[in-house]
Amino acid sequence: MIARYELIADEEGNHGVADMCGWLSVSRSGYYDWKNRKASMAARRREVLRAEVRFAFEYSDGTYGYRRVHAWLVRRGTRVDPETVRGIMRDLGLVPCQPRPWRPVTTIAADAGGLSDLLRRDFTADATATKLVGDITYIRTWEGWLYLATVLDCYSKKVIGYAMAEHMRAELVSDALRMAARNLPFRHAVTIFHSDRGSQYLSIEFAAVAEELGARRSVVRTGVCYDNACAESFNGTLKNERVNRTEYPTREHARNDVISYIELRYNQIRLHSGIDYRTPVR
Repeated sequence: MIARYELIADEEGNHGVADMCGWLSVSRSGYYDWKNRKASMAARRREVLRAEVRFAFEYSDGTYGYRRVHAWLVRRGTRVDPETVRGIMRDLGLVPCQPRPWRPVTTIAADAGGLSDLLRRDFTADATATKLVGDITYIRTWEGWLYLATVLDCYSKKVIGYAMAEHMRAELVSDALRMAARNLPFRHAVTIFHSDRGSQYLSIEFAAVAEELGARRSVVRTGVCYDNACAESFNGTLKNERVNRTEYPTREHARNDVISYIELRYNQIRLHSGIDYRTPVR
């Protein structure tokens, strides 16, 4: 019977409903009851989806676009296609936070001293502590700049080391690398640490720390801005999802907020497209 009703619904406009009901031996009242009930069920389903989409978006602190909202819902058992999620977000006016342009320079180039690019833009890894990437970024506070150095594991996408200071000296990146080694023991002569050609990463102090920890150093090629895209992507995410949406009266305020974002949201909750929309801590 349902198949007959569906055929009539598909052909409405091409033929009269009364005629089609007669041809298929169904009553008009039965067809209209089915049609109204079907619409009602679809409307209820839509309302449930709207509530789930809104919850997923708010759970992400307003950072997820429709692809991540869709992945979040699917992982929790909701069967829905991405375009439906996209349409619902548009209807609800749910727009994820957008990145800002402009940033101060944090890289002062130095002589690489024979170091080469060991990654060649391949930021995938088959195991932890195989490929690590690092970078420096800045955070504006009312007291002045706070600089953040991070180390990410390419396998899990987890931030495994970080350090913050009022300066960009070599000890900043050295402290971040030491923290990374404490959280994820390096594999001697196997673990690669990749960075840009900033003077901090090419300093004698940092070279000694990397050697002490057993990390092989790798640097981007000259003039190629995408060679450290994995580390720079984290910086952009941090700015877009957290820093640019917050005012920091003090550096200490900024420090605590960034730590909270890294440890509680980025590593634990946020879905990463590079690892099939999973979280770094699985």
